[in-house]
Amino acid sequence: MVGAPPPVPPVPPARTTASVLSSAPSAPAAPSVPFPRRPLDAGGTWERVRGWYESALGWPTVPGAPVRLRVGVRFDVLDVPAEAGLAALERLGLLRRPGPAPRGPGFPVAVRGERMLLLVAAGGAEEMPGLLEWLEWGSLPLDLMAVGAGGLMEAPLAPEPGSTGLPPRPPGRDGLQGTAVWLRAPEPGCGVDASLPALSAVRGAGAAPDLARLVQTLATQCHRVRLSVPSPSSPSLPVSPFQRATF
Repeated sequence: MVGAPPPVPPVPPARTTASVLSSAPSAPAAPSVPFPRRPLDAGGTWERVRGWYESALGWPTVPGAPVRLRVGVRFDVLDVPAEAGLAALERLGLLRRPGPAPRGPGFPVAVRGERMLLLVAAGGAEEMPGLLEWLEWGSLPLDLMAVGAGGLMEAPLAPEPGSTGLPPRPPGRDGLQGTAVWLRAPEPGCGVDASLPALSAVRGAGAAPDLARLVQTLATQCHRVRLSVPSPSSPSLPVSPFQRATF
């Protein structure tokens, strides 16, 4: 029709905030990165452990969790395969046997996975090279390591009062899968330092084993374990040494 106004284009429906957000191109999702795993400390377990070592034993620790002990201050550590360590303790008559028999003389021993940690008098690690040479083990490869001044040792959980055998496992961790546990725990007030093997140890009832005798026995058993490792052509299933001994 002449003179009629031009048609008005239809007005699009108003877009709500929700419709704008839904139609906008979505940003790529951020990759899912797990939070760093932190050691659990249910009920302040690690702080109780630290307090036991520092207050009851007087052993210095370093900050952080799990608790770690400073080596070379009050003791050194001999680190050997657990199978060799168990055999050596058996040879020396230092294994604990089940039953009401009183506990015989000994010194602190811990285990971490398939490794055994034997505590010896501070300074013992420095004696090891010359001692192994004197015992004619210096030219042979032995899986026997000595940790002295400047080293650290993961602190096993403090044993419960009156407990026997393995102490409770740490919170959220497997006590036999990499975390240290005591086989023979140190006893506060019982002369721990005097019980540690040393070259100057005096034989007698309740005395510590002589370091030279201990190292000779450990070296012999480490060598035996090394020779007993099956060749690749004849693999065999590993048997945990803890299946063959009771503490």
